[in-house]
Amino acid sequence: MRLLSVILLLASLAAGLPPAMAQSCDTHSGLPVPRFVSLKFESVNGRSGPSLGHPIAWEYVRAGLPMEVTAETADWRRVRDPGGEETWMHRRVLSGRRSVLLQEDTALRARPETEGVIEAEAEGGAVLWLERCRTGWCRVEAGGERGWVPARALWGVYEHERDPAAEPPASAQCTSAGIDDSTGLSD
Repeated sequence: MRLLSVILLLASLAAGLPPAMAQSCDTHSGLPVPRFVSLKFESVNGRSGPSLGHPIAWEYVRAGLPMEVTAETADWRRVRDPGGEETWMHRRVLSGRRSVLLQEDTALRARPETEGVIEAEAEGGAVLWLERCRTGWCRVEAGGERGWVPARALWGVYEHERDPAAEPPASAQCTSAGIDDSTGLSD
């Protein structure tokens, strides 16, 4: 059994996926819910329900903005934005590439430590691409600049990424939430 776990871990790393994302879940996408994603386009509509027939609740105008998928149907994802608002978006407007929102002015450091050399400064509200997290720090990239920032300064990471002592979520809580999107409307 242990050998199988090691093989699965190595296969997920070889595929470029974090181990939690490599599992197949009982969801429409086969990915865990909740999970973080980002907006693929500069302008994206968030609707009040999972179809084109539902009114637009929000218009998001920032490509790369992180969103948290909280439920999904075959074609629609219920997402939570950094302000806590929940809307529905078509799966095609979302990217699996993770981004984070910087909550305060923060230095990007060469190493994941408070005294590490400062590589760059980033302003609160900046959207950064997330490369990886470890020991309470996350490596991010924006505009060609890379560095480590404290995970607590970011929206778009989970507690186990902020606090090394925290347990990862049981992403086996994968659910499709029983939501029906059979509206008959085409994309």
